[in-house]
Amino acid sequence: MLITKQTTMGEMLEYDMGIAYVLMESGMHCVGCPSSIGESLEEACMVHGLNADEVLASIQQYLANKKEEAK
Repeated sequence: MLITKQTTMGEMLEYDMGIAYVLMESGMHCVGCPSSIGESLEEACMVHGLNADEVLASIQQYLANKKEEAK
């Protein structure tokens, strides 16, 4: 799955629940909030005052590390 700033929180978490940890480490502590599920990553970052590019980079790094470990 290609995750972008337009990917919804629900789509990301459905793809890999480990992303929740990355989001929480970034300062987004309401990952399980029902209203956040339909928000894009960019929208959620804006609400929390986070840099969407930095959070996206952290998610992509997490996924890359997980893929590398699976080899």
